[in-house]
Amino acid sequence: MKIIIANSSPDPIYEQVGKQIKSQIISGDLDEGDALPSIRTLAKELQISVITTKRAYEELEKEGFIDTVGGKGCFVAMQNKEFLKEKKMKTVEEKLSEAVKDAKKLGVNMKDLKEMLSILYNEEE
Repeated sequence: MKIIIANSSPDPIYEQVGKQIKSQIISGDLDEGDALPSIRTLAKELQISVITTKRAYEELEKEGFIDTVGGKGCFVAMQNKEFLKEKKMKTVEEKLSEAVKDAKKLGVNMKDLKEMLSILYNEEE
């Protein structure tokens, strides 16, 4: 599991950790039932406080992304596939919205934008 803490980010460290774990779950990099590093192990790897890591895990558990099993650790929770699809679609919409704003600022018309999207989409196949 790869997590990068950005000192320049305005987000608290526990939010950065939580967002990155959540993103890995949504993207499928972490699968249902996968064990997460222990709170102490993750804190040591990231060189952050155990309290910070614990808070990130608590938030993820509240949101239903992980389950904690006493004496065994934290695991990726069973995810509602439709919910995950909606989350992924929301992420794509946000990125496309940003691209559209940039295109408008640069004077790119709809036809050219569609053509670019089509080319990029077909390159990935």
